Amino acid sequence: MLLDPGMDLTLRPMKYPHFFDRFKDAIKNTWTVEEVDLHSDLADLARLSPAEQHLVSRLVAFFATGDTIVANNLVLNLYQHVNSPEGRLYLSRQLFEEAVHVQFYLNLLDTYVPDPGERSAAFAAVDNIPSIARKAEFCFKWIDSVFDLRKLETKEHRRAFLLNVICFAACIEGLFFYGAFAYVYFLRSRGVLQGLASGTNWVFRDESMHMAFAFDVVDQVRAEEPDLFDAGMEQQVRDMLAEAVECEVQFAEDLLEQGVSGLSLADMREYLQHVADRRLMALGIEPVYGSRNPFAFMELQDVQELSNFFERRVSAYQVGVSGSVTFDDDF
Repeated sequence: MLLDPGMDLTLRPMKYPHFFDRFKDAIKNTWTVEEVDLHSDLADLARLSPAEQHLVSRLVAFFATGDTIVANNLVLNLYQHVNSPEGRLYLSRQLFEEAVHVQFYLNLLDTYVPDPGERSAAFAAVDNIPSIARKAEFCFKWIDSVFDLRKLETKEHRRAFLLNVICFAACIEGLFFYGAFAYVYFLRSRGVLQGLASGTNWVFRDESMHMAFAFDVVDQVRAEEPDLFDAGMEQQVRDMLAEAVECEVQFAEDLLEQGVSGLSLADMREYLQHVADRRLMALGIEPVYGSRNPFAFMELQDVQELSNFFERRVSAYQVGVSGSVTFDDDF
């Protein structure tokens, strides 16, 4: 079974071909940081209001380390326990994509924050900005929860591992980053920071695929070992997502504390609850908030991946290959 201890090395016969399909789709979505021109954003940055400048400053500070944390968990916890060579192919590809994201955010800070001292402060945000530190602590808690597990020998070990997978897919990539994307696309809807939005389109597509793969893993384990998913584990998932929402609301309070015209804290909270409900539904758990999506700009954006998020079938364009990437899963 998928979480059995060991390291299956044989790709033929292929036991989990859907994982291999995810890997091939990810290859089709290859992009490079050099394709994203951020310099067009410099004039926009100069004319943002102080409140908007504060929002952008906090946002790039979060981006500075967010994907590095995800990559660390992938290497330290995920790779060794997914006993499928097809699955490890995808995880290898995901690690590459996380590295590209880190490079993109490095370029973002170098372009947006030319002062070396300010850049250093941004990279140290997990230590000196409370709202970002809280999100980091949430991530590290779940990294540490399975760090000492070398083998998943008991049901409790496997439940702990699944909670880590769910946390990073649903809470971190699927909520923390989706919250950040909302700020980016809000600014884009105001006609500013088009370069940032262009790069975010690529990251958005990658993150959607990361979630899809992680939920595939969860679904596969559920099919193989249905007794792992008891009422207690479902409640742990609900509690985890509720904590993630509160972490992200604290971040929103920080970003919006100076009052950003057109973007309220109440709407941001409702959006985050809406996203959390989507994640619960993807995991086969009843939604708890019943919140709507308050952001028309998220649906109106001419971004194919957003259409995927709101349950419309799309094809995303690719670089260097023919054909199309099709997303069929609900997020």
